[in-house]
Amino acid sequence: MPWLGQRIREERTRQGTSLRALARDVGVSPSMISQIETGKSQPSVSTLYAITSALGISVEELFSEPERVDVPAPRPGPPATVLDALASVRGGRLGPLVRPDERQILHLDSGVTWERLGELPPHVVDFLLVTYAPGGTSSSNGKLMRHSGAEYGFLLRGELTLTLGFEEIKVRPGDAISFESTTPHRYRNDGTDPAVGIWVVIERGA
Repeated sequence: MPWLGQRIREERTRQGTSLRALARDVGVSPSMISQIETGKSQPSVSTLYAITSALGISVEELFSEPERVDVPAPRPGPPATVLDALASVRGGRLGPLVRPDERQILHLDSGVTWERLGELPPHVVDFLLVTYAPGGTSSSNGKLMRHSGAEYGFLLRGELTLTLGFEEIKVRPGDAISFESTTPHRYRNDGTDPAVGIWVVIERGA
């Protein structure tokens, strides 16, 4: 997703937020925000959620190419289906069928890959295939993250350690988890094999 940094910069400038102010709200240096916006660095999961929380937007909104979000292409004639009508609300749906080569993929700097499995505007839901490489973590600085909404996960293979509040939970293949995302949390893969699972993150009361 080469446009990720561009989307963050566009939203920040649209809101009239300075680079330093956003960096202060997120808890990172201004140079880090600058590197993310220029595509020289990819954020960790926790940094990405902190940025979207500070800007008051969803992670889902960053998956759309800038021109699709800011200037939706006009549809000739009436929409063919209800899903097509919904697509015009937020820059295009992804589905109902999404084949592997059609997924939008986001590689984060902390060893995590998100593959987007679908979008149904205007619902603000992140439906993701998530891969944690060996040593991968949701927080590159070791801090716990928290954000609005709730998340549900089902681990397909590998093993993850979930820190949820003051508790550490081993998540193994076949295990399912669900919790309020406002609870401080962090994932990490301490194993030697990738950890892969299906995640649904519901944001902003969607």
